[in-house]
Amino acid sequence: MDSNTVFEKVKSLIAEKLEIEDSKITLDSSFRKDLGADSLDTYELVYAIEEELGVSIPDEKANEFETVRDAVDFLAKMLK
Repeated sequence: MDSNTVFEKVKSLIAEKLEIEDSKITLDSSFRKDLGADSLDTYELVYAIEEELGVSIPDEKANEFETVRDAVDFLAKMLK
């Protein structure tokens, strides 16, 4: 799965879970600063991504995701 496809799927999940317009989500959006996600939001988002894409994201890796790009890059590598 290429990065653009991963980004579109992740963006859709972020918009749904955080209840924001997907047009406000970019690769450089910070989960906490730009999108207003707290630790519970982040946990729920990681779980939703795992379910949607059929992957397992280690907690220590998920904690390193600062921006949407961090998550998309990691997922794109996993799904090659």
